[in-house]
Amino acid sequence: MNFFNQFKIETPESVELEFTLAGIGNRVYAFVIDWIILGLIITVLLIFTALSFLNTFLLSSIFGIPEGQTFLWILAIQFFIIFIVYVGYFVFFETLWQGETPGKRFVKIRVIQDNGRPITLQQATLRALLRPIDDLFFLGVFFIIFGKQEKRIGDWVAGTIIIQEKQGKKGTELIVSKEAENLAKYLQTNTDLSKLLPEDFATIRRYLQRRDDMFTEAKMELARKLAYQVKDIIGLEDIPEGTTTNLFLEAVYLAYQQQG
Repeated sequence: MNFFNQFKIETPESVELEFTLAGIGNRVYAFVIDWIILGLIITVLLIFTALSFLNTFLLSSIFGIPEGQTFLWILAIQFFIIFIVYVGYFVFFETLWQGETPGKRFVKIRVIQDNGRPITLQQATLRALLRPIDDLFFLGVFFIIFGKQEKRIGDWVAGTIIIQEKQGKKGTELIVSKEAENLAKYLQTNTDLSKLLPEDFATIRRYLQRRDDMFTEAKMELARKLAYQVKDIIGLEDIPEGTTTNLFLEAVYLAYQQQG
């Protein structure tokens, strides 16, 4: 049972590092935020373009350039500037902020190298230049969803992955409600908690540690899937009536820990 896609790296010093991949939802959310910022920047450029078009007749009369040719030059220059801004935005921030853009920083995800080291200027540039290809027909989304390492084309070429930022070191003891404590006693006597594997318990613990950082809908959906899978593992016929999936997972966590 693994609801968090993990990526492990062994360093030359034989130290194993484990990262949680960002996931398609976090990446799309960060990209939307970045596109809002980019959209504002590009809008300003388009306003300048419109002003340039108003001066077309003046430029043509001064330099003796045909009106149509002036229009094409202005258009080409603006397309070039927009492309530079589009690519430069991601290169600038991912290099300066060690793999983060404003969107990624808000969502708490980061780009790193496959070996766990910070991303370089060359890798950030490769990712940015290949982004238009990933955006074409949603090719990047396809690669992320169906790839084990959740990489788009730019990540494969640049040798990078996107991970979730660690939310600080939290203790193994979690705050659980009084209702969870009562339900934990019930689970200890009416279920077979021994069927719950250590990795299953670790998944429950990771969820409980990270749920406060999740969006409500995503949290509810993940809790529902996790709770019903745990219910089947421990041999519980049904989750007690009036018990939320979050409360149930708290109780399972507590019961398993106390039994251990």
